[in-house]
Amino acid sequence: MIELVQTPAIAQGLRKVEAKIRRLGGSSALPGINDGTERIITAGGKRLRPALTLATSLALGKNPDRRVITAAACVEMIHAGSLIHDDLMDGARQRRGTATLNAEFGAGKALVIGDFMLARAALAAVTAVSRPVAEVLAATTVELAEGQFLETNDLYDARRTRESAIKSITGKTAALFRASCLVAAVCAHASPEDRARMAAYGERFGLIFQILDDLLDLTASSRLLGKPAGNDLRQGVYSLPLLMSDADVRHLLGPNMTDEQVTEVLERLRASRMTATTLEYCRGLAADAVAALPVIHDKELAGVLYGLPTAYIEHAVELTMAS
Repeated sequence: MIELVQTPAIAQGLRKVEAKIRRLGGSSALPGINDGTERIITAGGKRLRPALTLATSLALGKNPDRRVITAAACVEMIHAGSLIHDDLMDGARQRRGTATLNAEFGAGKALVIGDFMLARAALAAVTAVSRPVAEVLAATTVELAEGQFLETNDLYDARRTRESAIKSITGKTAALFRASCLVAAVCAHASPEDRARMAAYGERFGLIFQILDDLLDLTASSRLLGKPAGNDLRQGVYSLPLLMSDADVRHLLGPNMTDEQVTEVLERLRASRMTATTLEYCRGLAADAVAALPVIHDKELAGVLYGLPTAYIEHAVELTMAS
């Protein structure tokens, strides 16, 4: 991941993307909305999705121009807007150690600011990039909503299936990673095959990203996470790693779990083959992602994209071992 964002051409592009995000986020006629978007934009974040947009453009032989930069900024605006909505749904008071927008501005204002960010991205895509890119991002926003709905529909359901969990995270997370790559391929006028290949790469990496995030919620320490370990359990989100575990815990799950029960479930999961099974599954996704990539003539960029999925898995392993 570090290699991706530190690749010189991508790092240079990300500075332009950052400036574009700030312009889009601060474009409301209402200062209160601009204040809210500024809080989200400056709160940090990996900028992994726009980095993938830039990497895809370069991989397909196109230096990131104004349209690619704008498309990358739109992707990040959609991501930021969806995070605001996630925090509202979860009732979260903190994210990355700072107060969430709903905690600071109130739920109503936070909701409107999240809506503004999604709508502003859509407007920029259709007016400053192209209609095909706007269509990709609009369809992706629909998938984000559907994926989140599926997760909400399964809350506290101890009978939740692996298939349901995968369908949910494909929509709520992997779809935007897929779009991050696809919008650049569209801007590059890539062939239908290369568009499909980059989209498949992005989606599979997005699945890895979410599955490992869910795994860390069950295996990492509260100190490392910056929030209580097992937060998903408390909120009734029974993630894919839990569902892949051989531990006998489903009878302990439910909406009224005590702290002692959460601790017991975490201990059983950590003592099971959950981590090994989840990592094996992610390594299969990584192999699929790499196999999907088209021919990349830039050796440095090829090395970064081919190595990214496995590097991200190894990073998660290091975090698990550090807990």
